[in-house]
Amino acid sequence: MSHHHDDPICNDSSNEHFQNVLDRALVSPARRNVLRGSVGLSAAAALPLLQACGGDSDPISSVPALAKGLSFTPVGKSLADQVVVPAGYTVRVVHATGDPLDSSLLAYSNSGTETDDWARRIGDHHDGMDLFFIDSSGKYSEADTGRALLAVNHESSADAHFFHPAGQTSGGVAGKKFTQFGDWDAKDRPADGLEVRKEINHHGVSIVELSKSGSTWSYKKDSAYNRRITPNTVVNITGPAAHLANIKSLMVTAFDTSGATARGTLNNCGHGKTPWGTYLACEENWAVYFQMPAGTPAPDAKTVASRARYGVARAALSPTATAGASQGWHTVPGSNIYSRWNVAPTGASAAADYRNEPNTFGYNLEIDPAKPDSVPAKRVSMGRFAHEAAVCGVPVVGQPLAFYMGCDSRNEYIYKFVSTAVWSTADIGGGMAAGNKYLNEGKLYVAKFNADGSGTWLLLDISVPAIANFATYAFANQADVLVNTRLAADAVGATKMDRPEWGAVNTSTGEIYFALTNNDSRRTPATADGANPRSFNDPDGLKRTGNSYGHIIRFREQGSIPANAAATGFNWDIFVFGAEDNSAADVNLSGLTASNAFSSPDGLYYSPYSGIMWIQTDDGAFTDQSNCMLLAAVPGTVGDGKAITVKNSLTTSSGTTTGTTGTFIGAALGDAKLRRFLVAPKGAEVTGLAETPDGKVMFVNIQHPGEDTPKLGTASTFAFDSRWPGNATGTQKYGPLGRPRSATLVITRDDGGMIGV
Repeated sequence: MSHHHDDPICNDSSNEHFQNVLDRALVSPARRNVLRGSVGLSAAAALPLLQACGGDSDPISSVPALAKGLSFTPVGKSLADQVVVPAGYTVRVVHATGDPLDSSLLAYSNSGTETDDWARRIGDHHDGMDLFFIDSSGKYSEADTGRALLAVNHESSADAHFFHPAGQTSGGVAGKKFTQFGDWDAKDRPADGLEVRKEINHHGVSIVELSKSGSTWSYKKDSAYNRRITPNTVVNITGPAAHLANIKSLMVTAFDTSGATARGTLNNCGHGKTPWGTYLACEENWAVYFQMPAGTPAPDAKTVASRARYGVARAALSPTATAGASQGWHTVPGSNIYSRWNVAPTGASAAADYRNEPNTFGYNLEIDPAKPDSVPAKRVSMGRFAHEAAVCGVPVVGQPLAFYMGCDSRNEYIYKFVSTAVWSTADIGGGMAAGNKYLNEGKLYVAKFNADGSGTWLLLDISVPAIANFATYAFANQADVLVNTRLAADAVGATKMDRPEWGAVNTSTGEIYFALTNNDSRRTPATADGANPRSFNDPDGLKRTGNSYGHIIRFREQGSIPANAAATGFNWDIFVFGAEDNSAADVNLSGLTASNAFSSPDGLYYSPYSGIMWIQTDDGAFTDQSNCMLLAAVPGTVGDGKAITVKNSLTTSSGTTTGTTGTFIGAALGDAKLRRFLVAPKGAEVTGLAETPDGKVMFVNIQHPGEDTPKLGTASTFAFDSRWPGNATGTQKYGPLGRPRSATLVITRDDGGMIGV
């Protein structure tokens, strides 16, 4: 189901995988103590709550409301084409794909007949998001003023066929292709470019003003703050002052021959919110949009090595290739908004073509929602990879800030950026100037997980001998390290992880959580270990193999609690394992039941108000039993689990292999510690979560309902897998019945209480 499940593996380095680390860790009983993890309640209730990014460093006098326990009745599994929440809660839609920002635009037809380019409509594939309150003068506020700006990421174009009357047109045939990224032949897309302009502009970020009437929040058309950042928006290139000239040299294109600016943002998945009140839109699966058509000149060997490591034009690295995975945007003639996606070196130099265009993507893009005239900035210092969220650690006055980041692909890494500047609350509301202060100068690290339950942050700097002398790729300077971060992480021996997705910080303890979504049959009993100990056959009709359910890890920085941003060491364990409730005990390690079973954790959000760790899923292994979901968990602390033993058995076409991972982690979880709160419509991912400071209003995104809709049926109609939200009933019904739409939900409790507790 998920458009992520077929992501290519671009990491063929010899670096050790997390599973191999843990296999060694589990053979020694003395080491098992630090490798225990499960959801626990007592520790979360015992510690004071600190404000999350955006607040000062003084502890709040109260403890999280979660000390009272989870209060709602868990919802059951659901295959309905509706959003399901517990009794006593109400769901409404704030906005959905295609909604206009201005009254001058027609309401969305939901039939694909729009003739505008979507630059002033809500984008598609709602993903990461956050709230930014503003006062009567429009200044950023940390308090709930009843007036807020909602920033929403818009991720991939897997469902772009819904934007056109009869689906995407390829080779003159409407609906010819129905894949996320089709194999397009030359001149496949309509020459007028309208289809492609719609597809380009539904990506990026939407910012809308929200207003509150009673307890109801709605978006305000025609607000001066309503804004779209699309792949065509001009953005600044930033980085460390000492290396900025070299960074810009890698960004030179025919659009800006100085390399000082680039255009837009693409495939924004997870996000981050800075302590000073700006938004980080993280660029994830950006690499697959580029193409190098057959017959064009071959790039130089170093460019080929870089592109191969990122999956850029991966089927067209050879000039004799006939097709590659892209949307075919480069095939429309007449404008560089199309030709920029052709990354062949066709000109006399990089200033004459778009060979460097891929170098301008793969970053955290900082945006100031409260200043609509401000220019967004690519924060190159934070590294270039498939960014999946950028979560800030607990800010402490007088100490540097840490941002934790995952690279979302199988066998990729977890990173940390530590600012040179130390935190000052005087910078709250400081906008892009504060971003320049904290995000341009700092140190970039990658994680190595050790077998004894400790970990090390490895510095990514040209001064490190392993990077300076790396045989696979010859780094020219520090700019090269920041632009080719994956290769630098390979050089220092970072630990391969299973698709690191969203991170979250428990602001009560300072501990950091990361979702490891899943893996496939390449996870065998021989390679299983404590961090990823399961290798099995999914027993149901979907027949997935490997570690198809995923899990969540967590770690604590060594040193002071709750925050030690500059630490170069940490301790880690596993938080919880996804599983079907009817899975064997060696698979269902956390003892999940019908009321809390889940698979493929993706989004994470810790509520500093309720104390809940919210888990969102993007699943393809459990969807025969239930649509994707949102769960509430009690966080606990590193090392609070019980010992168990895992025995694996995996049967493939090559036969059956078995193995015992070891005695290490896990504990049975009851409904008191983990409960299913929401189930999505058919084919949808649950993602993105924000809340008001009283914890009484929650915003959640529903992404790509109907993703499994088959290609065109008879008479240019779709055989819809979902028709939500137009088919919904009650308060969640939104817009005309027809094609499915991504949307932002607002959820409230009918008695006006705090969500979940």
